Amino acid sequence: MSLNGDGASAPANTPAASAGGVVTSPGGPPASSTRTSGAAPGYAPGRTLSLRVEFVRQLRRRRTMAMFGLLLALPWVLVVAFQFGPGPGGGQGGGMRLSDLATQGGLNFAAFALSVSANFLLVVAVALFCGDTVASEASWSSLRYLLAAPVPRDRLLRQKLVVAMAYSAAAVTVLPLMALLAGTVVFGWNDIQVPGTGETIPAGDVLPRFAVVVAYALVSQLVVAAVAFLLSVGTDSPLGAVGGAVGLVIVSSILQAVEALGSIREFLPTFWNNAWTDALSPDPDYSGMIKGVAVSVTYSVILVAFAFRRFRAKDVVS
Repeated sequence: MSLNGDGASAPANTPAASAGGVVTSPGGPPASSTRTSGAAPGYAPGRTLSLRVEFVRQLRRRRTMAMFGLLLALPWVLVVAFQFGPGPGGGQGGGMRLSDLATQGGLNFAAFALSVSANFLLVVAVALFCGDTVASEASWSSLRYLLAAPVPRDRLLRQKLVVAMAYSAAAVTVLPLMALLAGTVVFGWNDIQVPGTGETIPAGDVLPRFAVVVAYALVSQLVVAAVAFLLSVGTDSPLGAVGGAVGLVIVSSILQAVEALGSIREFLPTFWNNAWTDALSPDPDYSGMIKGVAVSVTYSVILVAFAFRRFRAKDVVS
C-alpha cells in the first residue's frame, strides 16, 4: 500500500482505471465512472475524519482542558487579587488608569482582564490549539496512518484547521465573558468609566461595543493561528510550533517599540492589537481596528495558503 499525491492509499489489488476515468475490472463490465481512480469500493473522501470526531478528540486532550480551566479561573483570581490587595492607585478623574478603574463595574473589569491577557495568555492559547494540531499527530507517528486511512491531505488539514480555530475562538471569547460575569457579580453592573479622562458612558451603550471588541480580539489573533498552523505542518515538535508563533509575537512587539521604523511598524502583525480601546471611548473610533483587521486577515490568508502548499508536498514518512 502506498500514499498517493492526495494522501490517499491505493490497495495493490484495486482495479486499474482507463484513460477516460472509468474503473474497469478484469472479466467484467466497466464500473461506475463516479468512483475515483484507485479508490476501494465504498470509499467516500468526504466522510473521512468528520468534524465531530476531531472535536471530541481535541476536547479530551489534557492541554485543552487545562487551558480552558486556566482561562475560566483567571478572572476569579483577578477578583481575589483586587479584593485582598491594596486599593487602586492614582487620583480620581483624568489620572485613572484602566487597572485603577477595574473595580468600578463588570464592564470595566472585563476590559481590564482582556487588556492584560490579550498580548500573552490568549496568544499562547491560540498558538497551542493551532500549533499542536498537526505536529502532535506527526510526533505520535499517527499522521501517516490518518493519511493511509485514506484521508485526503487537503481534507485532513481543513478539518484540523476548522477545529483548531473553533477552540481558539472559544478561548478568546470565554475569558472576557467570564470576566464580565465575575466583575458583575463582585463589583456590580455599573456604567463604564473611561481611563485617562474619567468620563462615564452608560453600560447599555457600551455592551454592543464590547461585543465588537471581543470579535476584534479574535481577528487580531489570526496571525498567531496561521503562523502556528504553518509551523505545525512542517515539524513533528508541537512545542516548536507553539514556541515559534509566540516568538513571532514577542519579536513583533519589540520592533513596534522602535520608533525609528516609522510607518513601517503599522505593517507589523501586533501593531494594531490594542486598537480596540478606541471603541470604548465616548466618541468611538474604528479606523485603527479596520486597519488591524486588514493586516491580520492578509497575513493569515497567505500563511494558511503556504501551509496547505507545504503539506501537499510533504513526505510524512521521513
